[in-house]
Amino acid sequence: MIHFIKLVRPINLLIIFLTMYGTRYYILQFHSHSKVDDNPFHFALLVISTLFIAAAGNIINDYFDVKADRINKPEKLILTKHVKRRYAIISHWSLNLAAFAIGCYLSYVYKELSFAFVHLMSINILWFYSMVLKRKPLIGNILIALLTGMIPILVAIYFRAGNYSIEKYNTFDPTTWVIQIDYSFVYMLAFFAFIQNLIREVIKDAQDIPGDQLIYVKSLPMMIGLKATLWLALPFLLILPVMYCYVFLEYFMNNTGFTAYLAISLPFLIASLINLVLIGYIIVKQQHASLKFIDRMIKITMLIGVLSTFHLGYFFRA
Repeated sequence: MIHFIKLVRPINLLIIFLTMYGTRYYILQFHSHSKVDDNPFHFALLVISTLFIAAAGNIINDYFDVKADRINKPEKLILTKHVKRRYAIISHWSLNLAAFAIGCYLSYVYKELSFAFVHLMSINILWFYSMVLKRKPLIGNILIALLTGMIPILVAIYFRAGNYSIEKYNTFDPTTWVIQIDYSFVYMLAFFAFIQNLIREVIKDAQDIPGDQLIYVKSLPMMIGLKATLWLALPFLLILPVMYCYVFLEYFMNNTGFTAYLAISLPFLIASLINLVLIGYIIVKQQHASLKFIDRMIKITMLIGVLSTFHLGYFFRA
């Protein structure tokens, strides 16, 4: 059982769990002055189905990568060594079927097709990524980064479905009232999750070149080389600190309460500083040995982004 748990990458699943519940916490606290409809049971189902799809995606990715993993990370190889391939494929389809059933149920309850559509789209993208798209330069990286960015968006879809009435507005009927929810931070979080994960996916490809050659992968680092890949990552790493400076100046020029603003924006400041350190590090050290450090630092910035939802929710609570 312990090997199966390792196969689904529990740390990644924990981050997804924290992202979804953190986004929910932020939305509820930021709009605590309004009555925002939220069903904890239905939201838990949404989180579970998302975790199932992610776990199934991790399984099928390892299923098609066994040959490469024997070279890239033999010490972490689980499939064929501890878990049979047949058991893995059965688990993959079982998790996806359960997740899609939950998506259909939520679509039925909320009369919103987005749940079933997003679930089905994610399942198919992860399958085709592992089987075909991973071997294409950049396409697979972009799709995986988009799915990562979709996680907070899925929470926004949930709240929109629960707080939007399809009935004609009636002043005397509360069921027709629409709650105006501000999703701007959720969209910004999704954008930065996409950017950071895109960089990380490309860096991972650079680390996995020896094994990927065995399964005929044509990743971006294999096509343009390590140094060119690292230089290509620099402008993407610069997006976060530039955006932070822009928001900081906008607030500083138009508002008071600098100390409170600094406390609220602290996670983004730290993440921006890490990105700036990474930019300098990449410029100085353009070698394969530095890739693990870059990967770890990007993971930290992504974790800071996840925890920022709880941080902001705490500051905006009533």
